[in-house]
Amino acid sequence: MAKTDVIDLMQHHGVKPTANRILVAEALSDAPRPLSMAEVGDVLDTVDKSVISRTLALFKENHLVHVIEDGSDSVRYELCHSHEEGEDDDVHVHFYCLSCRRTFCLHDIHIPAVSLPEGYSMDSVNYMVKGICPDCSSSR
Repeated sequence: MAKTDVIDLMQHHGVKPTANRILVAEALSDAPRPLSMAEVGDVLDTVDKSVISRTLALFKENHLVHVIEDGSDSVRYELCHSHEEGEDDDVHVHFYCLSCRRTFCLHDIHIPAVSLPEGYSMDSVNYMVKGICPDCSSSR
């Protein structure tokens, strides 16, 4: 994603595009898969970890990132490309590899609608599939 697109996405989500915030958003945008906070820190070794933590918290608060709980001991983050107010049109399936412990986005899998019983209201949903990724399968 081009830097101007990252800035536009940030502004659309109500996040002021400061230099460090742009760096964090670009790191997430350029990553081939969702990243943990530590992995973002590895990519941005010149940015203080506390800045990364505060930036990811701000992104989460403004729905600029998806926060993925994949069953490992850390959460992972990816940019949310949704442009709908109040509704996330960027929901997709994630795959967690039990061998290499990486999380992948699977954008092309149909996600069924969830109908909750009366009295329940949905805040978020996490579609997680766990198994062995192609890289780990081929090395066995």
